[in-house]
Amino acid sequence: MSLLRLVHGAAALAAAGSLGVTLWTGLGERGVALAFGALIAVGELTRWGGAQVRQAAPLGTAGSLSYALLGPDAGRPTPHGAAQVVTVVLAAALLGAVPHIWSGRTATPDHLARRVLTVGFAAVCFQPLYNKGAFASWSGSAYALLLITLLTLTALCDAVLAAALARCRTGWPFAACLREQLRGLLGIGFAVSATGGVMALAVAVVGLWALPVFCLPLLLTQLSVRRYAAVRATYRQTIASLARATEIAGCTPAGHARRVAALSLAVGRDLGLTGHELTVLEHAALMHDIGQLSLVDPVPAGATAGLPPEEQRRIALLGGAVVRQTGVDAAVAVVVERQADPCGEQPLAARIVRAVNAYEERTRDAGPEDALRALEELRLGTAGDYAPDVVESLARVLAQPRLWREGSPAGAGERRTALSDPVPGWVTHG
Repeated sequence: MSLLRLVHGAAALAAAGSLGVTLWTGLGERGVALAFGALIAVGELTRWGGAQVRQAAPLGTAGSLSYALLGPDAGRPTPHGAAQVVTVVLAAALLGAVPHIWSGRTATPDHLARRVLTVGFAAVCFQPLYNKGAFASWSGSAYALLLITLLTLTALCDAVLAAALARCRTGWPFAACLREQLRGLLGIGFAVSATGGVMALAVAVVGLWALPVFCLPLLLTQLSVRRYAAVRATYRQTIASLARATEIAGCTPAGHARRVAALSLAVGRDLGLTGHELTVLEHAALMHDIGQLSLVDPVPAGATAGLPPEEQRRIALLGGAVVRQTGVDAAVAVVVERQADPCGEQPLAARIVRAVNAYEERTRDAGPEDALRALEELRLGTAGDYAPDVVESLARVLAQPRLWREGSPAGAGERRTALSDPVPGWVTHG
Protein backbone atom coordinates (compact mmCIF):
# COMPACT_ATOMS: atom_id res chain seq x y z
CA MET A 1 0.00 0.00 0.00
CA SER A 2 3.03 2.30 0.31
CA LEU A 3 3.27 2.37 -3.50
CA LEU A 4 -0.41 3.27 -3.70
CA ARG A 5 0.10 6.19 -1.33
CA LEU A 6 3.18 7.23 -3.31
CA VAL A 7 1.23 7.33 -6.59
CA HIS A 8 -1.67 9.23 -5.03
CA GLY A 9 0.74 11.60 -3.29
CA ALA A 10 2.66 12.29 -6.50
CA ALA A 11 -0.59 12.95 -8.36
CA ALA A 12 -1.85 15.25 -5.60
CA LEU A 13 1.46 17.14 -5.55
CA ALA A 14 1.43 17.55 -9.34
CA ALA A 15 -2.19 18.71 -9.28
CA ALA A 16 -1.60 21.20 -6.45
CA GLY A 17 1.54 22.59 -8.08
CA SER A 18 -0.16 22.94 -11.47
CA LEU A 19 -3.17 24.66 -9.92
CA GLY A 20 -0.93 27.08 -8.04
CA VAL A 21 1.07 27.98 -11.15
CA THR A 22 -2.10 28.46 -13.20
CA LEU A 23 -3.68 30.71 -10.59
CA TRP A 24 -0.47 32.76 -10.42
CA THR A 25 0.03 33.18 -14.17
CA GLY A 26 -3.61 33.16 -15.22
CA LEU A 27 -5.46 30.98 -17.73
CA GLY A 28 -4.16 31.46 -21.26
CA GLU A 29 -6.18 30.81 -24.42
CA ARG A 30 -9.44 30.46 -22.50
CA GLY A 31 -11.45 29.47 -25.55
CA VAL A 32 -9.12 26.57 -26.30
CA ALA A 33 -9.07 25.51 -22.64
CA LEU A 34 -12.87 25.62 -22.48
CA ALA A 35 -13.26 23.56 -25.65
CA PHE A 36 -10.88 20.84 -24.52
CA GLY A 37 -12.30 20.93 -20.98
CA ALA A 38 -15.80 20.37 -22.32
CA LEU A 39 -14.58 17.46 -24.45
CA ILE A 40 -12.81 15.82 -21.51
CA ALA A 41 -15.84 16.30 -19.24
CA VAL A 42 -18.13 14.67 -21.81
CA GLY A 43 -15.66 11.83 -22.12
CA GLU A 44 -15.73 11.30 -18.36
CA LEU A 45 -19.53 11.36 -18.33
CA THR A 46 -19.57 8.57 -20.91
CA ARG A 47 -16.90 6.61 -19.08
CA TRP A 48 -17.22 2.83 -19.25
CA GLY A 49 -19.50 1.95 -16.33
CA GLY A 50 -20.43 -1.21 -14.51
CA ALA A 51 -18.80 -3.17 -11.72
CA GLN A 52 -15.51 -4.03 -13.44
CA VAL A 53 -12.23 -3.08 -11.90
CA ARG A 54 -11.05 -1.62 -15.14
CA GLN A 55 -12.83 1.54 -16.07
CA ALA A 56 -12.31 3.34 -19.38
CA ALA A 57 -12.96 6.87 -20.64
CA PRO A 58 -11.49 6.69 -24.16
CA LEU A 59 -12.99 9.97 -25.32
CA GLY A 60 -11.76 11.84 -22.24
CA THR A 61 -8.33 10.27 -22.53
CA ALA A 62 -8.00 11.16 -26.21
CA GLY A 63 -9.00 14.75 -25.46
CA SER A 64 -6.52 14.96 -22.58
CA LEU A 65 -3.65 13.67 -24.70
CA SER A 66 -4.58 15.99 -27.55
CA TYR A 67 -4.54 19.03 -25.25
CA ALA A 68 -1.22 17.95 -23.72
CA LEU A 69 0.36 17.74 -27.19
CA LEU A 70 -1.41 20.74 -28.71
CA GLY A 71 0.88 23.13 -30.55
CA PRO A 72 -0.69 25.74 -32.79
CA ASP A 73 -4.43 26.42 -33.10
CA ALA A 74 -5.29 26.97 -36.79
CA GLY A 75 -1.70 28.05 -37.38
CA ARG A 76 -1.62 30.42 -34.41
CA PRO A 77 0.76 29.47 -31.54
CA THR A 78 -0.84 28.62 -28.19
CA PRO A 79 1.02 29.82 -25.10
CA HIS A 80 -0.46 27.44 -22.52
CA GLY A 81 2.03 25.39 -20.54
CA ALA A 82 2.14 21.99 -18.87
CA ALA A 83 0.69 23.37 -15.62
CA GLN A 84 -2.39 24.69 -17.38
CA VAL A 85 -2.84 21.37 -19.20
CA VAL A 86 -2.87 19.42 -15.93
CA THR A 87 -5.19 21.96 -14.29
CA VAL A 88 -7.75 21.95 -17.11
CA VAL A 89 -7.67 18.16 -17.46
CA LEU A 90 -8.10 17.62 -13.72
CA ALA A 91 -10.94 20.15 -13.43
CA ALA A 92 -12.79 18.66 -16.40
CA ALA A 93 -12.22 15.10 -15.19
CA LEU A 94 -13.56 15.96 -11.75
CA LEU A 95 -16.61 17.62 -13.27
CA GLY A 96 -17.34 14.64 -15.49
CA ALA A 97 -16.68 12.18 -12.66
CA VAL A 98 -19.33 13.66 -10.35
CA PRO A 99 -22.06 11.18 -11.41
CA HIS A 100 -19.65 8.26 -11.03
CA ILE A 101 -18.55 9.44 -7.59
CA TRP A 102 -22.17 9.95 -6.56
CA SER A 103 -23.16 6.44 -7.61
CA GLY A 104 -19.98 4.85 -6.23
CA ARG A 105 -19.42 2.96 -9.49
CA THR A 106 -15.75 3.64 -10.01
CA ALA A 107 -12.38 3.78 -8.31
CA THR A 108 -12.12 7.53 -8.89
CA PRO A 109 -8.89 8.25 -6.91
CA ASP A 110 -6.89 5.74 -8.95
CA HIS A 111 -8.48 6.94 -12.17
CA LEU A 112 -7.69 10.60 -11.49
CA ALA A 113 -4.16 9.80 -10.28
CA ARG A 114 -3.39 8.00 -13.52
CA ARG A 115 -4.93 10.77 -15.58
CA VAL A 116 -2.95 13.52 -13.84
CA LEU A 117 0.38 11.70 -13.98
CA THR A 118 0.15 10.45 -17.56
CA VAL A 119 -1.17 13.72 -19.00
CA GLY A 120 1.40 15.60 -16.94
CA PHE A 121 4.14 13.39 -18.37
CA ALA A 122 3.07 14.09 -21.95
CA ALA A 123 2.64 17.82 -21.33
CA VAL A 124 6.02 18.20 -19.60
CA CYS A 125 7.74 16.40 -22.48
CA PHE A 126 6.12 18.63 -25.12
CA GLN A 127 4.88 22.02 -23.93
CA PRO A 128 8.10 23.58 -22.51
CA LEU A 129 10.06 22.76 -25.66
CA TYR A 130 7.25 23.90 -27.93
CA ASN A 131 6.86 27.21 -26.12
CA LYS A 132 10.61 27.81 -26.49
CA GLY A 133 10.34 27.27 -30.24
CA ALA A 134 12.28 24.01 -30.30
CA PHE A 135 9.84 22.51 -32.81
CA ALA A 136 9.39 25.62 -34.95
CA SER A 137 11.31 24.08 -37.84
CA TRP A 138 9.59 20.72 -37.54
CA SER A 139 6.84 20.08 -40.05
CA GLY A 140 5.07 17.31 -41.88
CA SER A 141 6.16 13.77 -41.12
CA ALA A 142 8.84 14.84 -38.64
CA TYR A 143 6.30 16.63 -36.43
CA ALA A 144 3.85 13.72 -36.70
CA LEU A 145 6.63 11.27 -35.77
CA LEU A 146 7.42 13.39 -32.73
CA LEU A 147 3.80 13.18 -31.53
CA ILE A 148 3.69 9.42 -32.18
CA THR A 149 6.85 8.94 -30.12
CA LEU A 150 5.48 10.97 -27.21
CA LEU A 151 2.14 9.15 -27.37
CA THR A 152 3.91 5.78 -27.31
CA LEU A 153 6.00 6.74 -24.29
CA THR A 154 2.91 8.09 -22.53
CA ALA A 155 0.97 4.90 -23.21
CA LEU A 156 3.81 2.77 -21.84
CA CYS A 157 4.03 4.99 -18.77
CA ASP A 158 0.29 4.66 -18.21
CA ALA A 159 0.45 0.87 -18.61
CA VAL A 160 3.15 0.57 -15.95
CA LEU A 161 1.23 2.89 -13.64
CA ALA A 162 -2.03 0.99 -14.14
CA ALA A 163 -0.30 -2.34 -13.49
CA ALA A 164 1.25 -0.99 -10.29
CA LEU A 165 -2.12 0.27 -9.03
CA ALA A 166 -3.76 -3.04 -9.90
CA ARG A 167 -1.01 -4.87 -8.02
CA CYS A 168 -1.59 -2.70 -4.95
CA ARG A 169 -5.38 -3.01 -5.05
CA THR A 170 -5.71 -6.71 -5.83
CA GLY A 171 -2.42 -8.40 -4.92
CA TRP A 172 -2.21 -9.95 -8.39
CA PRO A 173 1.33 -10.46 -9.79
CA PHE A 174 2.73 -7.28 -11.31
CA ALA A 175 4.01 -9.10 -14.39
CA ALA A 176 0.55 -10.47 -15.17
CA CYS A 177 -1.05 -7.07 -14.64
CA LEU A 178 1.52 -5.42 -16.90
CA ARG A 179 1.01 -7.99 -19.65
CA GLU A 180 -2.72 -7.36 -19.51
CA GLN A 181 -2.20 -3.60 -19.74
CA LEU A 182 0.26 -3.93 -22.63
CA ARG A 183 -2.17 -6.20 -24.45
CA GLY A 184 -4.68 -3.37 -24.24
CA LEU A 185 -2.30 -1.13 -26.19
CA LEU A 186 -2.97 -3.26 -29.26
CA GLY A 187 -6.71 -2.70 -28.98
CA ILE A 188 -8.58 0.41 -27.93
CA GLY A 189 -5.37 1.84 -26.48
CA PHE A 190 -3.95 2.30 -29.98
CA ALA A 191 -7.20 3.90 -31.17
CA VAL A 192 -7.24 6.33 -28.23
CA SER A 193 -3.62 7.38 -28.67
CA ALA A 194 -4.02 7.74 -32.42
CA THR A 195 -7.17 9.83 -31.99
CA GLY A 196 -5.42 12.10 -29.52
CA GLY A 197 -2.50 12.65 -31.89
CA VAL A 198 -4.73 13.20 -34.92
CA MET A 199 -6.85 15.75 -33.04
CA ALA A 200 -3.75 17.71 -32.04
CA LEU A 201 -2.58 17.78 -35.67
CA ALA A 202 -6.05 18.65 -36.99
CA VAL A 203 -6.56 21.51 -34.54
CA ALA A 204 -3.18 22.89 -35.58
CA VAL A 205 -4.47 23.17 -39.15
CA VAL A 206 -8.24 23.84 -39.03
CA GLY A 207 -8.82 24.94 -35.45
CA LEU A 208 -11.20 23.76 -32.75
CA TRP A 209 -13.83 22.60 -35.25
CA ALA A 210 -11.70 19.48 -35.67
CA LEU A 211 -12.57 18.26 -32.17
CA PRO A 212 -16.17 17.12 -32.76
CA VAL A 213 -15.30 15.73 -36.19
CA PHE A 214 -12.50 13.49 -34.98
CA CYS A 215 -14.24 12.50 -31.74
CA LEU A 216 -17.25 11.01 -33.52
CA PRO A 217 -15.51 7.79 -34.74
CA LEU A 218 -14.15 7.05 -31.26
CA LEU A 219 -17.56 7.68 -29.70
CA LEU A 220 -19.22 5.30 -32.16
CA THR A 221 -16.53 2.71 -31.45
CA GLN A 222 -17.22 3.03 -27.73
CA LEU A 223 -20.94 2.42 -28.30
CA SER A 224 -20.18 -0.65 -30.41
CA VAL A 225 -17.88 -2.08 -27.78
CA ARG A 226 -20.55 -1.56 -25.12
CA ARG A 227 -22.95 -3.63 -27.17
CA TYR A 228 -20.28 -6.28 -27.60
CA ALA A 229 -19.70 -6.29 -23.84
CA ALA A 230 -23.43 -6.75 -23.24
CA VAL A 231 -23.41 -9.80 -25.52
CA ARG A 232 -20.39 -11.22 -23.70
CA ALA A 233 -22.05 -10.64 -20.35
CA THR A 234 -25.11 -12.57 -21.53
CA TYR A 235 -22.81 -15.33 -22.77
CA ARG A 236 -21.11 -15.53 -19.36
CA GLN A 237 -24.47 -15.66 -17.59
CA THR A 238 -25.51 -18.54 -19.87
CA ILE A 239 -22.40 -20.48 -18.90
CA ALA A 240 -23.06 -19.79 -15.21
CA SER A 241 -26.61 -21.09 -15.66
CA LEU A 242 -25.32 -24.25 -17.35
CA ALA A 243 -22.92 -24.75 -14.47
CA ARG A 244 -25.83 -24.65 -12.01
CA ALA A 245 -27.51 -27.54 -13.83
CA THR A 246 -25.51 -30.05 -11.78
CA GLU A 247 -26.63 -28.34 -8.56
CA ILE A 248 -30.27 -28.27 -9.60
CA ALA A 249 -30.08 -31.95 -10.54
CA GLY A 250 -28.60 -32.75 -7.14
CA CYS A 251 -25.32 -34.00 -8.57
CA THR A 252 -23.17 -31.42 -6.74
CA PRO A 253 -23.68 -29.25 -3.65
CA ALA A 254 -24.97 -25.72 -4.08
CA GLY A 255 -22.25 -23.19 -4.88
CA HIS A 256 -19.57 -25.80 -5.61
CA ALA A 257 -18.90 -24.71 -9.20
CA ARG A 258 -18.87 -21.03 -8.22
CA ARG A 259 -16.36 -21.62 -5.41
CA VAL A 260 -14.10 -23.71 -7.63
CA ALA A 261 -14.20 -21.04 -10.33
CA ALA A 262 -13.39 -18.24 -7.87
CA LEU A 263 -10.42 -20.09 -6.42
CA SER A 264 -9.24 -21.23 -9.86
CA LEU A 265 -9.25 -17.65 -11.14
CA ALA A 266 -7.18 -16.50 -8.18
CA VAL A 267 -4.68 -19.32 -8.66
CA GLY A 268 -4.53 -18.60 -12.39
CA ARG A 269 -3.72 -14.94 -11.71
CA ASP A 270 -1.09 -15.93 -9.17
CA LEU A 271 0.53 -18.16 -11.80
CA GLY A 272 0.52 -15.35 -14.36
CA LEU A 273 -2.43 -16.21 -16.59
CA THR A 274 -4.14 -13.25 -18.25
CA GLY A 275 -6.89 -12.35 -20.71
CA HIS A 276 -8.29 -15.23 -22.72
CA GLU A 277 -6.42 -17.80 -20.63
CA LEU A 278 -8.31 -16.68 -17.53
CA THR A 279 -11.60 -16.67 -19.40
CA VAL A 280 -11.07 -20.28 -20.50
CA LEU A 281 -10.04 -21.24 -16.97
CA GLU A 282 -13.13 -19.62 -15.46
CA HIS A 283 -15.54 -21.26 -17.87
CA ALA A 284 -13.89 -24.66 -17.49
CA ALA A 285 -13.99 -24.39 -13.69
CA LEU A 286 -17.67 -23.52 -13.79
CA MET A 287 -18.47 -26.49 -16.02
CA HIS A 288 -15.95 -29.01 -14.70
CA ASP A 289 -18.63 -31.28 -13.18
CA ILE A 290 -21.15 -31.10 -16.00
CA GLY A 291 -20.27 -34.63 -17.08
CA GLN A 292 -22.07 -35.94 -13.98
CA LEU A 293 -25.38 -35.14 -15.69
CA SER A 294 -24.73 -38.14 -17.96
CA LEU A 295 -24.31 -40.63 -15.11
CA VAL A 296 -27.03 -43.15 -14.30
CA ASP A 297 -25.86 -43.49 -10.70
CA PRO A 298 -24.89 -40.10 -9.20
CA VAL A 299 -21.58 -39.74 -7.41
CA PRO A 300 -22.19 -39.32 -3.65
CA ALA A 301 -22.10 -35.56 -2.89
CA GLY A 302 -20.63 -35.02 -6.36
CA ALA A 303 -17.14 -35.72 -4.99
CA THR A 304 -15.18 -36.99 -7.99
CA ALA A 305 -11.68 -36.48 -6.55
CA GLY A 306 -11.89 -39.73 -4.59
CA LEU A 307 -13.06 -41.88 -7.52
CA PRO A 308 -10.76 -44.31 -9.37
CA PRO A 309 -8.75 -42.63 -12.13
CA GLU A 310 -10.63 -44.50 -14.87
CA GLU A 311 -13.99 -43.28 -13.57
CA GLN A 312 -12.67 -39.71 -13.25
CA ARG A 313 -11.52 -39.77 -16.87
CA ARG A 314 -14.86 -41.18 -18.05
CA ILE A 315 -16.78 -38.38 -16.30
CA ALA A 316 -14.33 -35.80 -17.64
CA LEU A 317 -14.78 -37.04 -21.22
CA LEU A 318 -18.56 -36.99 -20.80
CA GLY A 319 -18.28 -33.43 -19.54
CA GLY A 320 -16.14 -32.40 -22.51
CA ALA A 321 -18.70 -33.87 -24.90
CA VAL A 322 -21.47 -31.88 -23.22
CA VAL A 323 -19.44 -28.68 -23.35
CA ARG A 324 -18.74 -29.12 -27.06
CA GLN A 325 -22.47 -29.42 -27.75
CA THR A 326 -23.17 -26.11 -26.00
CA GLY A 327 -21.10 -24.11 -28.49
CA VAL A 328 -18.64 -22.89 -25.86
CA ASP A 329 -15.04 -22.24 -26.84
CA ALA A 330 -13.36 -25.55 -27.76
CA ALA A 331 -10.48 -24.70 -25.41
CA VAL A 332 -12.92 -24.94 -22.49
CA ALA A 333 -13.96 -28.43 -23.57
CA VAL A 334 -10.30 -29.48 -23.74
CA VAL A 335 -9.70 -28.36 -20.16
CA VAL A 336 -12.82 -30.17 -18.94
CA GLU A 337 -11.82 -33.34 -20.78
CA ARG A 338 -8.24 -33.37 -19.51
CA GLN A 339 -8.81 -32.46 -15.87
CA ALA A 340 -8.45 -36.16 -14.93
CA ASP A 341 -5.43 -36.92 -17.14
CA PRO A 342 -2.02 -37.63 -15.60
CA CYS A 343 -0.63 -34.42 -14.15
CA GLY A 344 2.37 -34.23 -16.46
CA GLU A 345 0.15 -34.39 -19.56
CA GLN A 346 -2.37 -31.74 -18.54
CA PRO A 347 -2.47 -28.11 -19.67
CA LEU A 348 -2.02 -25.62 -16.84
CA ALA A 349 -5.73 -24.74 -16.67
CA ALA A 350 -6.65 -28.40 -16.20
CA ARG A 351 -4.07 -28.77 -13.43
CA ILE A 352 -5.56 -25.78 -11.64
CA VAL A 353 -9.14 -27.02 -11.89
CA ARG A 354 -8.15 -30.47 -10.68
CA ALA A 355 -6.28 -29.24 -7.61
CA VAL A 356 -8.86 -26.62 -6.66
CA ASN A 357 -11.75 -29.06 -7.09
CA ALA A 358 -10.03 -31.60 -4.85
CA TYR A 359 -9.41 -28.95 -2.20
CA GLU A 360 -12.99 -27.70 -2.31
CA GLU A 361 -14.38 -31.22 -1.97
CA ARG A 362 -12.16 -31.92 1.03
CA THR A 363 -13.09 -28.71 2.84
CA ARG A 364 -16.87 -28.63 2.53
CA ASP A 365 -18.34 -27.57 5.86
CA ALA A 366 -14.87 -27.98 7.36
CA GLY A 367 -13.08 -25.96 9.99
CA PRO A 368 -9.64 -24.34 9.76
CA GLU A 369 -7.85 -27.51 10.86
CA ASP A 370 -9.58 -29.56 8.17
CA ALA A 371 -8.62 -26.97 5.56
CA LEU A 372 -4.98 -27.21 6.56
CA ARG A 373 -5.21 -30.98 6.48
CA ALA A 374 -6.72 -30.88 2.99
CA LEU A 375 -3.91 -28.66 1.75
CA GLU A 376 -1.35 -31.02 3.24
CA GLU A 377 -3.02 -33.95 1.47
CA LEU A 378 -2.71 -32.09 -1.81
CA ARG A 379 0.98 -31.50 -1.12
CA LEU A 380 1.43 -35.21 -0.49
CA GLY A 381 -0.30 -35.88 -3.80
CA THR A 382 2.12 -33.78 -5.81
CA ALA A 383 4.12 -36.90 -6.59
CA GLY A 384 1.60 -37.83 -9.27
CA ASP A 385 -1.88 -36.34 -8.99
CA TYR A 386 -1.37 -32.60 -8.50
CA ALA A 387 1.16 -30.12 -9.87
CA PRO A 388 3.48 -28.80 -7.11
CA ASP A 389 3.45 -25.23 -8.45
CA VAL A 390 -0.37 -25.21 -8.52
CA VAL A 391 -0.65 -26.50 -4.96
CA GLU A 392 1.81 -23.91 -3.68
CA SER A 393 -0.03 -21.20 -5.56
CA LEU A 394 -3.28 -22.39 -3.99
CA ALA A 395 -1.66 -22.12 -0.56
CA ARG A 396 -0.62 -18.53 -1.28
CA VAL A 397 -4.10 -17.63 -2.47
CA LEU A 398 -5.76 -19.21 0.55
CA ALA A 399 -3.53 -17.12 2.79
CA GLN A 400 -5.15 -14.00 1.26
CA PRO A 401 -8.91 -14.68 1.05
CA ARG A 402 -9.70 -11.30 -0.52
CA LEU A 403 -7.91 -12.37 -3.71
CA TRP A 404 -10.50 -15.03 -4.48
CA ARG A 405 -13.60 -13.97 -2.58
CA GLU A 406 -13.62 -10.69 -4.53
CA GLY A 407 -12.96 -12.54 -7.76
CA SER A 408 -16.06 -14.73 -7.81
CA PRO A 409 -17.45 -15.34 -11.27
CA ALA A 410 -20.20 -13.13 -12.53
CA GLY A 411 -23.67 -14.47 -12.45
CA ALA A 412 -23.55 -15.30 -8.76
CA GLY A 413 -24.77 -11.91 -7.65
CA GLU A 414 -21.29 -10.79 -6.68
CA ARG A 415 -19.04 -7.92 -7.76
CA ARG A 416 -16.79 -8.94 -10.60
CA THR A 417 -13.11 -8.12 -10.42
CA ALA A 418 -11.58 -10.84 -12.55
CA LEU A 419 -8.94 -10.03 -15.12
CA SER A 420 -10.99 -12.04 -17.58
CA ASP A 421 -12.97 -8.92 -18.35
CA PRO A 422 -15.25 -9.15 -21.41
CA VAL A 423 -13.47 -6.30 -23.13
CA PRO A 424 -9.69 -6.68 -22.66
CA GLY A 425 -9.01 -3.83 -25.04
CA TRP A 426 -10.25 -1.28 -22.51
CA VAL A 427 -7.35 -1.88 -20.20
CA THR A 428 -4.81 0.77 -20.94
CA HIS A 429 -6.55 4.10 -20.76
CA GLY A 430 -8.57 4.47 -17.59
